[in-house]
Amino acid sequence: MISIVKSMSLQGLEGIIINVEVDISAGMPCWDIVGLPDTNIRESKERVRTAIKNCGIEVLSRKYIINLSPASIRKDGAILDLAIAIGVLCSMGIIRKNNLEETIFIGELSLDGKLNKVNGILPICIEAVKNGIKRIILPVENAKEAAIVDNIEVIGVKNLSQVIDFFNNKIVIQAEKNPSKDLNYKKQNFELDFSEVKGQKLVKRALEVAAAGGHNCLLIGPPGTGKTMLAKRVPTILPDLTFKEALEITKIHSVAGILNEGHLVSERPFRSPHHTITEKGLIGGGKIPKPGEVSLAHLGVLFLDELLEFNKNTLEVLRGPIEDRMINISRVGINVSYPCNFMAIASMNPCPCGYYGSKIKECLCTEKQRIAYRSRLSGPMMDRFDIHIQVPDINYKEMENEYSENSISIKERVNKARKIQSIRYEKLSIYSNSELTPSLIKKYCKLDEGAKIIFTNSLEKMKISTRAYSKILKVSRTIADLEGSRNIEVNHILEALQYRCLDKL
Repeated sequence: MISIVKSMSLQGLEGIIINVEVDISAGMPCWDIVGLPDTNIRESKERVRTAIKNCGIEVLSRKYIINLSPASIRKDGAILDLAIAIGVLCSMGIIRKNNLEETIFIGELSLDGKLNKVNGILPICIEAVKNGIKRIILPVENAKEAAIVDNIEVIGVKNLSQVIDFFNNKIVIQAEKNPSKDLNYKKQNFELDFSEVKGQKLVKRALEVAAAGGHNCLLIGPPGTGKTMLAKRVPTILPDLTFKEALEITKIHSVAGILNEGHLVSERPFRSPHHTITEKGLIGGGKIPKPGEVSLAHLGVLFLDELLEFNKNTLEVLRGPIEDRMINISRVGINVSYPCNFMAIASMNPCPCGYYGSKIKECLCTEKQRIAYRSRLSGPMMDRFDIHIQVPDINYKEMENEYSENSISIKERVNKARKIQSIRYEKLSIYSNSELTPSLIKKYCKLDEGAKIIFTNSLEKMKISTRAYSKILKVSRTIADLEGSRNIEVNHILEALQYRCLDKL
């Protein structure tokens, strides 16, 4: 007798309905799973058979054929265990087949029949609703996360026996209601604050501009000038998350298995990988591709401390994701995409010893060594940074009595600038000025006459690339937004130009 039970598989953030077809017939006793299963799924026959036996149900010696449809799509992980078990039990006549058409089953089985937590539940539920699914049966540990999604009944169960009794009307399990739907995801409590950073007014201003427009920023300076300290405080001035943004981030973290149980991500991500990270760790990968650091930093910050210590080939793979804001990973039989619209912040020393340009300590490097050191950062990669600014030595006498503005007041200005951008780009699928395309730059980055003259003269002297030309206009647009100006004026262009110190070199 054939039974069909629905489950779901993820490819990236896209969910695909999987029909688990089970046929039990006379013949040589065997369990065969077909339909492009991976090793985890092929092993599930042992978990399912043992779990059913340990629930007190006799597993007869028959021929069990399990087909995972559509057969052309590769399936991964133990997420289909529960669906396979339910399909087998339906074919055995243990479970009634009522109301299974609009239900999906998700979960990994232990040998004793217990259901274990799985990753990627939030995107699964979102895709399930799009496919007309009304109910999901899943491990109780995943229930709160699933209940974030509206228009689907979430039934959390502890073990296989509960599922059997639930469908045979022996017990009632209440649908999960997640109190975190009312979570104030805009509430952020940071331990760090910009008021702790003394001095570096120009650098703080540059980071404020970067946060207001979502621009990539490169900090260059000697050791101990506060580059890392400043970068780690950038999340405290980033604009508030919208619900849509929080949901996007939460989906990625759910797939990666780093999500707090049943809660939307309430803060913009700040990812700081070590310089020994591999290319796969940075952009994502694996046999079944999982998100890397660039995707985990989506709508937040990717901080690359000591930029030139990273492997040069590893840095070069960032060129595409920074520009496209999407990473495509291809493997045999599978192609997945993850969003990676992050703000890249990096820090670097100006030379091998680190003290070129320092007033405190003399540089010991030759000019040849300095040129060779800076050449580790290729021209195309350097062009990906909208802002590169020098972080000079700190004057300790000025530090003692200087007032330093806190993150809250800076964030207020950033939020106002982002609100202007959200209204301006309301009908476009972009969040900030940094995402402007060439046609949109022409439309929204209009210069007044004085600014045009200054800009043209500066370009002739600096001899910058076309990409850098666009970056300067985008940064100028953000500076104008911070001041509430409709057009880009002379002072906006001049400020944007001073944030291109490497172009001057």
